[in-house]
Formats: sequence, C-alpha cells, structure tokens
Amino acid sequence: MSILSKKRLVFGFVSLMGVSSISAWADTGTPAIDSSAVNSPAVSATSSASSQQINPTVLKLALNAYNCATKAGVDKQKQLITIIDYSLPSSAKRMWVYNVAQGRVIYNTLVAHGQGSGDVYAKRFSNRGQTHSTSLGLFLTGGVYQGRNGYSLRLVGLEKGYNDSALSRSIVMHGAAYVNETLAKGGRIGRSWGCPAVPKPLAAPIINTIKGGSLLFAYYPDQKWLQNSKYLNCSVNLPQTQAA
Repeated sequence: MSILSKKRLVFGFVSLMGVSSISAWADTGTPAIDSSAVNSPAVSATSSASSQQINPTVLKLALNAYNCATKAGVDKQKQLITIIDYSLPSSAKRMWVYNVAQGRVIYNTLVAHGQGSGDVYAKRFSNRGQTHSTSLGLFLTGGVYQGRNGYSLRLVGLEKGYNDSALSRSIVMHGAAYVNETLAKGGRIGRSWGCPAVPKPLAAPIINTIKGGSLLFAYYPDQKWLQNSKYLNCSVNLPQTQAA
C-alpha cells in the first residue's frame, strides 16, 4: 500500500470521527527541528519523580525521523512525536509524548509490547499478521474508535516491510488493565497482541492528545532497521507524497 493510499484511508477514518475536511490534515509548515539540541533540561522534564528520562540518542533519532517526515510531505497536523524505546524492559516508563515545538515531555508512561516479541524485554519484531509481535519504525496516528479494547487509536505504519501492515493487523493504541505500576514493580507488565497498550487511566488523555496526525516512533537497536529506515536515512530513496 502506498503512502498516498494510507493517507486516504486515514482521512476516511478521521472523517468518520467528525473531521470534515482533508485540509484539516495539512502540514503546518513546521521548520526543521535541531536534533542536536537534545541535552537541554526540557528533554528530561516529566510529570512525576518516578518518570524515566529519554535516552538522548533515541530522542535524536526520533527528531531526525520527524524532520525527514516533514521533508517527505507526511501530513502532520500536530508538532508532537510519541517515542517508545523498546530497548528498555516493560517495567520501565518507556513511552514519552514529546512536544517538538516546546522541547518538553507531556506524558511519560508504561507501554506494553506484543507477546510474540518477548517477555520482560522485547527482542523480536515483525510486520506479519498472526505473530502477536510489535513493529518498529515511524507511524502516523489516525482516527479513534470504540472497540473490543475500549477507546482506541488507529496507527498507520509508514515504513515498508517494517510496520506498513499495522492497519491490516489492527495494531492500535488502547488502554489495558495489564499495564499498571503494580505489575511493573513486580518486574514485568502484561503483553498485548502487538499493540502499544498503555495504562487505562491514561489511555483517553494520551489518545486525545496525539490522535489525528501526529507521529509515533518505535525504537529498538535493530541494525537492519537502523540502516534501512528511509526516515532515519533521509537521502536513501525518500518516498514522495502528493496531495490527496
């Protein structure tokens, strides 16, 4: 599926949720973000004493992907990027919602990985259906819906071969009772079927913040992905997008 087709599909989902015009998804003309400026106090700004700081290397990669997506014409409505560092154990608060314009963290919380990816640590990743595995790479957030797991957010994978089956696999963000700090203190939270599930009390606030056209960056130090990702290597056959 081409990026253009995916964009049309997401626009359809969002329209069902009340967005009446594709123009509402237009890129805001955000200037490139300086990904080298990742050691400012704002990077570690969090909402609680138990929060986890973002690895500066991971943040720099995420901002590089953000800038590349901007150059590629990916339709971002919001200057936000959600960053998940799957190199950390599931007991760590390894997901951050980062305001790119303000250089600060809005949310920092637990997030589950798929059953097929590992136990305490996610070590295996897949783009294939029926694997119950997590996918890596850059995603675009779409519309919301009420499903089997409650209030959920569709994710469109932007990286062919790594996460572009997210829609067909029903990989979405949702809340889950098995993602909570009590389980985390015991060493491991529960696992999903591949979805980035978050604590139930935070699901709606986070989803409402990032829905409808922000980026999500799922990281793991997988050398093949790091070397082949078109959003981390912007000069390598950068995909072209056009107006829908």
